Amino acid sequence: MQPFTYQRVDSLAGARAALLADPHAQLIAGGTTLLDLMKAGVECPAAVIDINALPLATIDVTPQHVRIGALVRNSDVADDPTIGREFPVLAQALAAGASGQLRNMATVGGNLLQRTRCTYFRDNVSRCNKREPGGGCDARAGVSRGHAVLGTSESCIATHASDMAVALAALDATVIVMRADGEVRLSLDQFYRLPNDEPQRETTLERGDVIVAVELTPAPLYRHSRYLKLRDRASYEFALVSAGASLEIGHDGTIGRSRLALGGVGTVPWRARDAERVLDGGHATPELLRRAADAAFTGAVTTAHNAFKVELAKRAIVRVLSTLAESVS
Repeated sequence: MQPFTYQRVDSLAGARAALLADPHAQLIAGGTTLLDLMKAGVECPAAVIDINALPLATIDVTPQHVRIGALVRNSDVADDPTIGREFPVLAQALAAGASGQLRNMATVGGNLLQRTRCTYFRDNVSRCNKREPGGGCDARAGVSRGHAVLGTSESCIATHASDMAVALAALDATVIVMRADGEVRLSLDQFYRLPNDEPQRETTLERGDVIVAVELTPAPLYRHSRYLKLRDRASYEFALVSAGASLEIGHDGTIGRSRLALGGVGTVPWRARDAERVLDGGHATPELLRRAADAAFTGAVTTAHNAFKVELAKRAIVRVLSTLAESVS
């Protein structure tokens, strides 16, 4: 680990000023991703700015919105009764992530920004365009069992690691970011970037930006939601594939609205809008659910090692949607 300076700040203005003063500075809260990467020599910040004193560690509930501060710990979100009642997919996704010890440290903001678990990214000997732009991607011709099949490019096939972000995509969450001219509100689609030819740029955050909260809007659609995670072992493991879904089903069995997001298969938390278009207005028959699952993987690009993910994810989609549909009938 390279030497670095350490600074504590107690205001958003102080955090922004510290970031802008040093282009190689990084924020730290729980540190569950950053410290790992620093130890591996993947991240080498010249300055580490501790933001734990910022007033961003509360869950504020109003009839219109639930605002989750960026410094709220993952375990506190998962255990919050309002989250569990109004947004069960989020509580389930967080409970399925990492270990209890890590959930007690990891923050909402840090979870949104966690880096990929691609072994080539985390291995300084391998070529990686995320770590060294323009250096190449050894994952494409290497062992790619855990890599993405959606949203990939010639430069990168690394999978986004977050369970929480998949659930947030299925909940139409808004990420609130503090910039020089005040707060801006970003959807998950606006917040994350596909790798294209710049995989080192994972979000649309600008230098000096600070995530302050995630905002959710209670609705019957989101109250009827579920998260399914398939992995190699039952705990402390990242998803091979995961599916977060929300369904609004009428008394006649018609799907009024749906939301479907996927993890373990995309370079970003993957919102399966093609599948949603198949679902909306239909009845949750096995045939419709399978057509929706097929639609979710239109344009998927696989390797010899990860092609199995397509069928596995389709089955996960059918399972989570059928479970939701059955809970209404």
